[in-house]
Amino acid sequence: MWLSEENQAAIKERFAEMQNPVVLQFVGSSLDCPQCSDVEQLLDEVCNLSPLLTLEKLNRYVDEEAVKSLKVDKVPAISITDESRTDYGIRFYGTPGGYEFSTLLADILMMSSGESGLSQSTRDSLKGLQKPMDLSVFVTPTCPYCPAAVHLAHQFAFESPLITGNMVEATEFPDWANQFDVYGVPKTVMNQSGSLSIEGAVPEQTLLERVLAAV
Repeated sequence: MWLSEENQAAIKERFAEMQNPVVLQFVGSSLDCPQCSDVEQLLDEVCNLSPLLTLEKLNRYVDEEAVKSLKVDKVPAISITDESRTDYGIRFYGTPGGYEFSTLLADILMMSSGESGLSQSTRDSLKGLQKPMDLSVFVTPTCPYCPAAVHLAHQFAFESPLITGNMVEATEFPDWANQFDVYGVPKTVMNQSGSLSIEGAVPEQTLLERVLAAV
């Protein structure tokens, strides 16, 4: 069991704020993913804490078409969406444990409310995007600054259909992290380009400026 009775009670209290159903889509594999069973158990425990939460489980090999439609090529992976299964581009790659568990909860509440929490000026600016933007935020579970960077990327993804926001657990995907010289976290890599990256957690306005400059 991941969640103690005390933690379950605290999470239930937070989930009392939920307004609309939320669907968590989990992609895993028992063949080549040692973390998948743990992540699946964690999501089971979380989804049992609210009748507004649904967990859908996909196997990367058995459910190839569904996984392909999510554009997921690594496991474990989580997509958070609403009851309509609209893809908002919100992804977790790796275990949302440690400090990142708070991001998972914050994203669930954001999706349920239907509001990103971004300022009106940022939302207006993101509506003007005309090119895709991928924001991959590399994190570790013990990094206290990482949740802010991940949630901000997910807020941007929620607001724009052209943005994908990924949490990437660097220790679970070392090859991916090494590809972009991730020596400190959080590090946000933009459009999978080593030349476009942001070190540390930055304010909303700073990320917006960097996104607009990059596209």
